Amino acid sequence: MTMTTAPPTTSPDPVSVPVEPPPKRLKLHGRAFYESIGSPKRIVAPMVDASELAWRILSRKYNADAAYSPMLHARLFAETEPYRRQSLRYAPTSDTEPALSYDGEPKSDRPFLIQFCANDPQHLLAAAKTAQHHCDAVDLNLGCPQGIARKGHYGAFLQEQPDLIYKLINTLHKELDIPVTAKIRILDTKAKTLEYAKMVLDAGASILTVHGRRRDQKSHNTGLADWSYIRYLRENLPPETVIFANGNILYNADVEACLEVTGADGVMCAETNLYNPAVFMPPTASFEEKFPRVDVMVRQYLQIVRDLTFGEGNPVVELSKERYREHASLTCVKSHLFRLLHAVFNKKEYHYIRNTLGKATGHRFNEILELADELEKVVEEQLKLTPETPEQWDEIMKEAGGPGADAKILRIPWWRCQPYVRPTPQQAYENGAMQKSKKELNAASKGSKEPKRELDAESAASDSKEGTKRQKVEEPQSEQIKANDQLASLESNVSG
Repeated sequence: MTMTTAPPTTSPDPVSVPVEPPPKRLKLHGRAFYESIGSPKRIVAPMVDASELAWRILSRKYNADAAYSPMLHARLFAETEPYRRQSLRYAPTSDTEPALSYDGEPKSDRPFLIQFCANDPQHLLAAAKTAQHHCDAVDLNLGCPQGIARKGHYGAFLQEQPDLIYKLINTLHKELDIPVTAKIRILDTKAKTLEYAKMVLDAGASILTVHGRRRDQKSHNTGLADWSYIRYLRENLPPETVIFANGNILYNADVEACLEVTGADGVMCAETNLYNPAVFMPPTASFEEKFPRVDVMVRQYLQIVRDLTFGEGNPVVELSKERYREHASLTCVKSHLFRLLHAVFNKKEYHYIRNTLGKATGHRFNEILELADELEKVVEEQLKLTPETPEQWDEIMKEAGGPGADAKILRIPWWRCQPYVRPTPQQAYENGAMQKSKKELNAASKGSKEPKRELDAESAASDSKEGTKRQKVEEPQSEQIKANDQLASLESNVSG
């Protein structure tokens, strides 16, 4: 492929600010709002640097019903124009601007919710008022458990300040032209979680997303989400409450199982969506549709990024670093490809592809496209050596005891999109990826019991066929452990 230099006069400008907002629309609340956007059941989660426009378009192609923006910082969005330009692509305001897709475009990006993290009601309101004309609702992140959220005092680290949370949500509920929604994590007990959920709803949230993990369940200590908490909320909140469940989705069948077990209206997926965007395909879909070839998925994804960046049918040109940073979908390409290709990179013979990707630069997009060409050759050569048959696909599904069963992890071929199976906390201890704290070591040396990191007594008592019945994870091979540890560093960017 040849590289040309972009003429400055023809370089597309995807971030023009609208002259004036559209007419004010009728504001709905709760289930009426949920139904007005089509009652979505399969939702792409808000993820830092991961649920940007190109990825949402790809996910919708594979049966996602709704999607959230990446988590945006409210104060920065309200006060910093470069941050807004990098975070949100606006619709063109004149016929002279390139006809590129944009965030919240009716034909390609709805239903669309924009998520903010915040700890100041006025900063949040200012950001939300700027964003509200580009989405169906504004969401407050109360679930991020990462260190950056602790340092910035937002996300799950607001749990101890219910008055502040109430004010954040209620301010948007009263002042915005569109609904406000919220995403939370569960607390120590079901009773406390119910009280927390009621407060969020009373403040004005139209949709409540519940991640079935506690704040300390992250990274190698992620463990299993507890669906029984979500079921408890479903049974103890008013029936008109709209609930999205989040956590424990590895395969397509898990989406249907989660809906049945929790009674939730919809299922939100984050991490697995990044490794296999086809996770939302319906139960009736074929094996090939549920686990697409990685080269096909990469090619489709890169075509979307190309069209968003340069315009459909236009040549690929080298961008300056400044212009490159303004294209959110372009800046996320490498991290997305590392996740899509994690099974490929477990094979030593293909480490050269991983190394090539690591050295590639996003502002030279042709380098990424050439990598896709190489990936296509590798998969085609493999399929000549080991042709696939429907009988083999059926056998793979039977290994797990049938669709939706939790007996073991499916053995998906490395050339197909598949979930990243995170080691359990016990496996992380054993392979050295996680170490016990001084408090735990002192407790162990004194002969006392280690702090329990799984379900509390209340959850354990109710954990039967319903609730948390997730997968038994097979012991990973040593090579897989090393690759998983590398991939885990990427996940620190994914919002909770």
